[in-house]
Amino acid sequence: MKLSENSINRVEASAYSIPTDAPEGDGTFQWNSTTLVLCEIHAGNEIGLGYTYGAQATAVMADQLAQKCLLERPVFDILTLYEAMVAEVRNNGSRGIASMAISALDVALWDLKAKLLHCSAVDLLGSARSSVAVYGSGGFTTYTREQLAKQLSGWVAESIHSVKMKIGAQPGADLDRVRVAREAIGSAAELFVDANGAFNAQQAIWFAQHFVDFNVSWFEEPVSSDRLADMRRVRDHAPAGMDIAAGEYGYDCFYFRRMLEAQAVDVLQLDATRCKGFTGFLQGAAVAASFGCPISAHCGPSLHMHVGCASPGFRHVEYFHDHARIEQMLFDGFIAPVGGQLTPDRSRPGLGLVIKRKDAERFAIKGMQFRSVAGAG
Repeated sequence: MKLSENSINRVEASAYSIPTDAPEGDGTFQWNSTTLVLCEIHAGNEIGLGYTYGAQATAVMADQLAQKCLLERPVFDILTLYEAMVAEVRNNGSRGIASMAISALDVALWDLKAKLLHCSAVDLLGSARSSVAVYGSGGFTTYTREQLAKQLSGWVAESIHSVKMKIGAQPGADLDRVRVAREAIGSAAELFVDANGAFNAQQAIWFAQHFVDFNVSWFEEPVSSDRLADMRRVRDHAPAGMDIAAGEYGYDCFYFRRMLEAQAVDVLQLDATRCKGFTGFLQGAAVAASFGCPISAHCGPSLHMHVGCASPGFRHVEYFHDHARIEQMLFDGFIAPVGGQLTPDRSRPGLGLVIKRKDAERFAIKGMQFRSVAGAG
């Protein structure tokens, strides 16, 4: 192909608000809908698809970045395009909404490049494994004990042998809720808890010591991940065999390096829908590898199974109830776990996902559909 045939000629960004199937909440926040921002990049008669979960303003930022950094540029030069987008948001701040916009566009670039080369995303990235383990994630603080037990035990019945629940909204009820969860999933399954930064260090240490009675093996964000000294304190006092995990709010490799230098976590969480796409995820994975720290992917299972298969020290993908439900609703090519594993379909080009446009239309946010075309300006 000539270079011109691989130049980006159109970029579309759109936002969708999907109601939850029940009220959802964690230790510090509650919600009843989730916003998905979709980016589609056109070149050489192919369309690359990427997405993130964040505020609808992310679509506005993605459109602006597409106009200034992507149109008429060669799609194969992903790192050049990535660096152009990061440079473009300097004065706005390279984290938050800007980082999520870059994330969706970067993933779409990887998807598009794989399609132009007629291979799967995992083959383009270079696989270290053929599948990745998942853990079921939900157990919201808004759930009744009956809902909690049904959801977690349902995953275990589907051969997902690690499950996670939310805690922290009502600390006085948490030990009983954890007891209910353990009884529901039996003694063989792994039980994870996530406080979303709801506790102070003293509270978190107390809970960690009492969670031993229920064989909790993962304590996520026991305190705010912004307080690295407190994270380290909790990690130092946590029982043997209980991993302290955090990192999902990291937007770049500098954040991940600071967390690891502080010895704040046993497992580093990365999120390609926040940390600037597959390019940023791989940078974060390299930083973690340099510290000998394992990594876990936060949410977005349909994206993370590809980059997870290509990352060193990768432990598992969070099979988050809300995102798995949305991805199944809105994308053809959605893959559910089998035997507790997600396995990319390497016969399908790119991510293997195609947006179900008619199904997505009813969730579209008015005024949040943008199209940038080469030569239009």
